[in-house]
Amino acid sequence: MTSPLLLNRLRGGLIVSCQALPGEPLFVADGGVMPLLATAAAQAGAVAIRSNSTRDVREIKAAVELPVIGLIKKQYPPFEPYITATMAEVDALVGAGADIVAVDLTDRERVDGLSPAAFVEQIRAAHAGLALMADIATLAEGLAAAEAGVDFVGTTLSGYTPQSLAAPAPNFGLVEQLVAQTAVPIIAEGRIRTPEQARQMIDLGAFCVVVGGAITRPLEIATEFVDALA
Repeated sequence: MTSPLLLNRLRGGLIVSCQALPGEPLFVADGGVMPLLATAAAQAGAVAIRSNSTRDVREIKAAVELPVIGLIKKQYPPFEPYITATMAEVDALVGAGADIVAVDLTDRERVDGLSPAAFVEQIRAAHAGLALMADIATLAEGLAAAEAGVDFVGTTLSGYTPQSLAAPAPNFGLVEQLVAQTAVPIIAEGRIRTPEQARQMIDLGAFCVVVGGAITRPLEIATEFVDALA
């Protein structure tokens, strides 16, 4: 069960995703950049940080006194799920001190051969009490994740999987449907570009909102302006 303290800290607030992948301008092999973004987010009033890799989880936790949602992006070709896709990544994030671990619970074939529910069961057996966030793309996946016993359901992957490519951006309808059909806290995430969209998610019943690219990815932000002027 998620602690009431953690729930109260997140309720109605902004979670800022601070991530950079190899090849992106803010990716630095020796680290040090993501904690700066997290510090700026904390000063702005963010309630938590979402971050990729054990290094960044550790560095961010040392820099700010905010809960950290940890994940590890690792490709396992030809399998599509890559966000904390195996127990090895879960174990590593727990060791790094992640307060919540985000895992891919989409309905796609996994490298470990497990169903999403079986993966949750495996995690619970190894790490009792660990707060879990399910990254999903569709209503059916979100309801299945809630039934499997996760602590949060995030709409992170809506629009990014073959089953959801036609989904609107951001997917207000998915958030509204999930809120209506499960009591598990729904974290609105994915292609939220403006403060007005974030506010609308809360008005629709989202427990809290994650914003990443619109805040912490200057290449994406600048590209939008350049494209608009072209």
